[in-house]
Amino acid sequence: MHTRTLGQGLEVSAIGLGAMGMSQSYGPNPGSRDDMIAVLRSAPDHGVTFFDTAEVYGPYVNEELVGEALEPLRDEVVIATKFGWRIENGASVGLDSSPAQIRRVAEASLRSLRTDAIDLFYQHRVDPAVPIEDVAGTVADLIREGKVRHFGLSEASADTIRRAHAVQPVTALQSEYSLWTREPEAEVLPVLAELGIGFVPFSPLGKGFLTGTVDTAADFASGDIRATIPRFSAENRAANQTLVDQVAQLAATKGATSGQIALAWLLARQPWIVPIPGTRRTARIAENAGSTTVALSADEVADLSTLATRIGVSGDRYNPQQMSFVDR
Repeated sequence: MHTRTLGQGLEVSAIGLGAMGMSQSYGPNPGSRDDMIAVLRSAPDHGVTFFDTAEVYGPYVNEELVGEALEPLRDEVVIATKFGWRIENGASVGLDSSPAQIRRVAEASLRSLRTDAIDLFYQHRVDPAVPIEDVAGTVADLIREGKVRHFGLSEASADTIRRAHAVQPVTALQSEYSLWTREPEAEVLPVLAELGIGFVPFSPLGKGFLTGTVDTAADFASGDIRATIPRFSAENRAANQTLVDQVAQLAATKGATSGQIALAWLLARQPWIVPIPGTRRTARIAENAGSTTVALSADEVADLSTLATRIGVSGDRYNPQQMSFVDR
């Protein structure tokens, strides 16, 4: 697989791996911890060497899983994790990006990840109670101390990105972006291009919907985040099926899967975009990695880019409580 360069010269595989679903958010995990370690360790065999986790996933257990799995491969991989939540009694109870909290999380994440330095340390959600300049300054101190290598933001607005970048250069922004979630295009992507910041889309496959494997008959298990998302109501899934059908038609002509088309479209948008699809299966890692060989013409990219407006997307991408944490 080819590599791509995010901001500040951070080189990563063109497709990464989001590890969150190995510990939470998509219902009971069908595999054991040993199975997930095997999946994580298989990723570099397919060229995937960029891994994403967070303190809040679990909480803690996802970082521990990633740390154990990748310890033998540490020199070959790039690991990103995140701070920014207040966790009490094993659950997130709100935001906290105070300097002291950032330092506490950094030290804990270093231990969980079994590493001497965090490659990319994102603020998971912008905390309105803490000036972003203080956040960027604290991470800058951690970088000077050698505990962190790069600073990132997640779901941040264009103004917040500018303010943070003026204090400590931002390497990457991580936000939701896909064929059916297009909000970053209006203001955020132009700022990233201007400032030389990379973009790491999460949920690039629409939490599974864009692969064509989630239809109106899907029954979400207990603990599956999609049961709380308006876009995944049965009514909205039926309305959004037309978009997926269009992607599937193009995939058939390319000898590719729908998921590969969705990822190839993202890769074609900008050379500094690096999607991080999640999976629990090595076969899916191989499939996702294969998207880097799917060639889309300029006309095909343009046609895919109009799908969301031409066909429409029904339902919000988060429920109101989750949307309240998005910096806008």
